[in-house]
Amino acid sequence: MTATAVSGSPGFFDRVKAFYLRSDAAKGYLLLSPVMIAMIVLLAAPLILLTLYSFWSREGFSVDTTLTLGRYGEVLSKQSYFDIFVRSIGMSGLVTLITVGLAYPMAYFVAFGVQRYKFVWLILLTIPFWTSYLLRAFSWKIILGYNGVINSSLMTTGLISEPLEFLLYNQTAVVITLAHAYAAFAILPIYVSLEKIDRTLLEAAADLGDGAWARFWRVTFPLSLPGVIGAAVLIFVPTTGDYVTPALVGGPTGQMIANIIQVQFLKIGDWPLGSALAISAMAGVSILVVFFVSAMQLAVRQIR
Repeated sequence: MTATAVSGSPGFFDRVKAFYLRSDAAKGYLLLSPVMIAMIVLLAAPLILLTLYSFWSREGFSVDTTLTLGRYGEVLSKQSYFDIFVRSIGMSGLVTLITVGLAYPMAYFVAFGVQRYKFVWLILLTIPFWTSYLLRAFSWKIILGYNGVINSSLMTTGLISEPLEFLLYNQTAVVITLAHAYAAFAILPIYVSLEKIDRTLLEAAADLGDGAWARFWRVTFPLSLPGVIGAAVLIFVPTTGDYVTPALVGGPTGQMIANIIQVQFLKIGDWPLGSALAISAMAGVSILVVFFVSAMQLAVRQIR
């Protein structure tokens, strides 16, 4: 009798299954569970491990797991680390400014100037970015090189008598290469923001006597600022942590903070110091991004 009652009553897994079938929120979490697991494994776990390493120290060829703030003290007390971080922020900020400034007219043309086949235009704008990131970086190395396309063309036309050495292996080369590499990340968000603008607002502004420039500055540009802000963040954050481009075209004066982190991990083998540098850089970039987004949101509210 007892066995029959127990076997007839719903078990734990049956109750859980019934709960998930009844609750819409539970169904949603169940559908998201594979993505959440992947994010935890691929994103959260490495970040947690990196944070743990930053509180450890290196002892010879081994790692002392005693918790300490010594690595952070070394990072904050060494002027060279601060200088190269400031250089990285400056270069990334310049890349962001140039890329967004060049991407905005392209996105504006597609959103307002193209009436048919906009999707084709978007594909044409993004075709150069279908190739490998490394190939594009190497291409700029060939273009800016001592015997590259620019120097060869200038020497052929007689404008210079010897190759220009300042085109490659400096901060300018890094900025140019990064601006080209991340252009698509600026064009698409700005285009989406421009495409969502209600055209009747522009018609209303025209009826009230606003010219083309007045309509742009009073209607189009303020409404497109969310896309501009998103594009700026999408460019600024990854370019600050880029180490491939500075390694290929930067030279000694074009190195960024990510190159120092790479050296600590892959060459010196000081993982705790590299982790402390990485966490400190991420914290600094996060603070700057929050400040930038807050300032831009305040500006948008004042404009509106």
